[in-house]
Amino acid sequence: MRDFYLKYNTEDSWLIKEEGWTRSLQGVRESQFSLGNGLWGSRGILEEIPYDCSPGTYIAGIYDKIGAQVTELVNFPNPFNFKITTKGEKIDVVAMDVLKHKRILNIHHGILSRHTIFKDSKGRMYDYQSIRFISMYNKNIGVMQIVLTPLDDKAELTIQTGIDTSVFNAGVLTEGRKRHFRIKELNQFDNEGYLAVDTLGKSHSIIYRSGFHYKIGSKKTFAKDNIFELKLNKNQTVVFTKIFYLDFMPIGDNFEKTKELSEVRFRKAFNSSFDGLIKKHISAWEDLWSIAGVSIWGVPEVEKNFRFAIYHMTICANDNNGLSSIGARTLSGEGYRGHIFWDTEIFLLPFYTYIFPDVAKSLLLYRYKRLEAARDIAKESGYKGAMFPWESADSGQETTPTWAKNLDGRVIKIYTDKMEHHITADIVFALYHYYVATGDERFMEDFGYEILFETARFWTSRVEYNSKNKRYEIKHVIGPDEFHEDVNNNAYTNMMAKWNLNVAYKMFNKIKNEKSKVNLSLITKIGLDKKEVREWKRIAPRICMNVRKDKVIEQFDSFFKKRKVKVREFDENSMPLLPKGIKVKDFHKTQLVKQADVIMLLYLLSDIFSSRTKKVNYQYYIDKTLHKSSLSPSMHALMALDVGDLSRAYQFFNVSLHTDIANVHDNTREGVHAACLGGTWQIVINGFAGVKIVKEVLTIDPKIPKNWRKILFSLKWRGDILKLEINHSAVNIKVVSGKENNNSSTHRKKRMKLKVRVFGILRELVRNKKYVFDRKVSKSKIQQYY
Repeated sequence: MRDFYLKYNTEDSWLIKEEGWTRSLQGVRESQFSLGNGLWGSRGILEEIPYDCSPGTYIAGIYDKIGAQVTELVNFPNPFNFKITTKGEKIDVVAMDVLKHKRILNIHHGILSRHTIFKDSKGRMYDYQSIRFISMYNKNIGVMQIVLTPLDDKAELTIQTGIDTSVFNAGVLTEGRKRHFRIKELNQFDNEGYLAVDTLGKSHSIIYRSGFHYKIGSKKTFAKDNIFELKLNKNQTVVFTKIFYLDFMPIGDNFEKTKELSEVRFRKAFNSSFDGLIKKHISAWEDLWSIAGVSIWGVPEVEKNFRFAIYHMTICANDNNGLSSIGARTLSGEGYRGHIFWDTEIFLLPFYTYIFPDVAKSLLLYRYKRLEAARDIAKESGYKGAMFPWESADSGQETTPTWAKNLDGRVIKIYTDKMEHHITADIVFALYHYYVATGDERFMEDFGYEILFETARFWTSRVEYNSKNKRYEIKHVIGPDEFHEDVNNNAYTNMMAKWNLNVAYKMFNKIKNEKSKVNLSLITKIGLDKKEVREWKRIAPRICMNVRKDKVIEQFDSFFKKRKVKVREFDENSMPLLPKGIKVKDFHKTQLVKQADVIMLLYLLSDIFSSRTKKVNYQYYIDKTLHKSSLSPSMHALMALDVGDLSRAYQFFNVSLHTDIANVHDNTREGVHAACLGGTWQIVINGFAGVKIVKEVLTIDPKIPKNWRKILFSLKWRGDILKLEINHSAVNIKVVSGKENNNSSTHRKKRMKLKVRVFGILRELVRNKKYVFDRKVSKSKIQQYY
């Protein structure tokens, strides 16, 4: 039997494959093979919806709380639904024997294809092939095609398709499964199915339109209903093509107008050819990869797995002017209920800042548009300014659940919403990083400065003065290491707060001197007193951080007095196993660390710490960290590179790279790990390629692994596109003049040279000219590693 979709799967370096059917991996594959375009996403389920399948159709930014402990991302009706039965037997991987099964996710073009051969209870075989995509060209459109051939007998088929409304959100703890939508309208007319649903909380209406036709030989027939019967002869092939349209609007908008417009748009797509639709979709993907693509020569599997991470960051990226952000499991699953954490700002935002800056801007606008909610949270907690929630959804209010399961399966009370306050500074860190990389003054004037000053206000009210020690403290917090709750003076939190205050003071004076009208407008808008600004300068240097004589930073007060525990056992990925003889509930009594905490601080604020401080702290904390968060390996890889522990850096990179492609944490079924995707990108680009910001200057100092020949990639910097080719001994750069960034004060004149520090030397580059810079050291001084 010929492979109908072979032409879409010819580039092996871009193909993620499933060979054979393994039932226990069904949930993992559904997450891995997810499709999306930023507007909405769909889990990579099998079309026949086999037993234990978990369909997931998620629209960016649409949440609901009815029936749940807290607001959660809504699982909407599933359009990728196509069931076929023959004489009472369902053609299904669970119901029938599977003789052959292969699925391929083409990450270059966002296409999922399949080829399965089934055998029924009477020994009759069926060749089943399918292909699907969610259009990156027309983001309201999805397309699926199925090819079925009975191989050794005629077949009487019953087809059931349409939009499946039997889906639900998964149950969590004491909650059962729940449905967050109700059917508003339902109809069938002119070869089209129509469905409209409302979220239970009445926040949004969603419109679906779908239709399909089938072709036997040269005869094309439009189906009049979602359920019908069809007869095929032996070796006779039928090709089903299903096209659907999805749109949404806030309740209160003009529903009838959107409904009418959706009909026009759906009809245009429905009357288009499959080849025409997929061609436009592929072209849109190739445009995205022209800037996002990375080639790693010499290690094809590493390159493919790294592209898998970029693919998943791309299918959840949406430039929607702050309507939504990106949850901890993207739009590929319901892990963490689709909530937004610091993962977005610290781990994902660098990728978007350098590759899709409009998406980065939209993610920051998500925070700005919920600034009033952050002010409310601060006020309710007894503070001033703006305090962002630890977990956020649609409104910007705190959505952290009260209860969750711990590592040992116990249900424990959650205090992160009350104490994990570092997220407020994390958001500002991402905002400032975006500003430095883009030079987007307009964004800062309209939104950024307000966030910066309101968060500085928060930290000013959050600190407490210790008159005995003559320093400011921040008490009752949880740092990134969540094994230790309700601690005082967590180094990460304190130093990020200090940095927040320092940057706010610096930028206030910048606009005061350079843009007095902007300054005056902000002072008036938020009622900022100049005395407050002087307080930022006075408080910041007095915020405490405990440091031993040997430069080791104490993670929090009395951490050094905690019980020392040596990690002795490791898993197949060289990651620490939980120490025997210590219960999880007693980890807080030890120096065991959940994830990068002090090490995270040293990486983010690398400019202000000496090489010696980084090295001694890395050595001190590396053997105490259990990496019980997917966020941890990437940060450790980056710090390992910084301090010269190159072998271990690659070890951590491998864990981060394979987190979802190999289901390292045994929970990929809940969705791919967003922070891990972004962290892996940072290791390759900021770490191995050595491209990062140092003291607000773009700096390149690569540390490429021995078996990598070179890395080729592009990134955007202050309105220009940099095309880079980096190997062990040289950096090749071409600056391509991008669309003039009228919001960038540093790029008002195209003739201005671009300053980049390469191998420690500051260079001035002219646009549209190629440069080659060689590393001026002997080969013996270039460390190489696996």
